This record gives sequence, structure tokens and C-alpha cells, in this order.
Amino acid sequence: MTLRRSILLVAACAASLAAAFALPALAQTAPKVQDAWARPTVEGQAGGGGFLKITGGATADRLLAASAGVAQRVELHTMSMEGDVMRMRQVQGIDVPAGQTVELKPGGLHIMFIGLRAPLQTGTSFPLTLRFEKAGEVKVDVKVSPRPGMAAGSGSGHKH
Repeated sequence: MTLRRSILLVAACAASLAAAFALPALAQTAPKVQDAWARPTVEGQAGGGGFLKITGGATADRLLAASAGVAQRVELHTMSMEGDVMRMRQVQGIDVPAGQTVELKPGGLHIMFIGLRAPLQTGTSFPLTLRFEKAGEVKVDVKVSPRPGMAAGSGSGHKH
């Protein structure tokens, strides 16, 4: 074996080892998304809300956008009460600190499905794609159900 060929072989092995060690590090930086759900809607209802938990990976990230085929548009929103008035506003992103959990839930940060193509029916599910600043796209399955932990029909009466 020539010296040049030996050097190339060593360089190739070093690159392979570097890639093997980098993959687990990249996987640890991706946020973990769980408990994705959306409230059922009725015929003619134009919008619906989606909720989930995001646990940050080894480094902080930011949720920038979401998309789903069930709606014409999907936006990140926040809800707050100002006196007796409920205010919902679109936000440009949601920070996900490293190793911490951010919960998108009723009455706070949530996902809005605007221009629903059909009602969201209890017992069904649909794919949702979340786009993060660092981790890129993360796909999750959203289950349609009344608010977890509550019997059907016993919600707060809040509708999106």
C-alpha cells in the first residue's frame, strides 16, 4: 500500500468516526413532542385548537411554524384574558429551552387550525408538521378528542 493510499484510508476512517459520533449529538438536540391533541369541531366551524408538549433537547430551539392538511392555514397563537375579554394573537415563534418542557394548552399558547377543510371528529387523527429553527421539521400525529382527563361534553364551553 502506498503512503498516499494509507493517508486517504486513515482520513476516510476519521471522517466516518466523526460522523458516527455527531449523529447521536444531533439526535439529542431535537425537541421531543408528545401528547398532541385537538378538540373536536362541528360542521361549519372554521377553526380549531391544537395542543401538545415540547421538551427541549440538549440545546435551546424555537418553534417557528406548523402545517397540517386539515386546514388552509396553521398559526401559533397565545390566548390571554384582559378583564372579561379573551384575546387571541398570533405569535412568531415559541422558545423551547434546553431540557425544559413547554406546554401548548387551552388558555395559553396553542396551535390554531384556520379554514378547516372538514370537521375534526372525535376518535380520528391527522398529521401535523412542526418547523423548528434548529431541529428542522418534526412530524407528529394529532389525536382528536375532548380535553384529556375530561368526559365528552364536560368542557369549559370555550370554542376556537
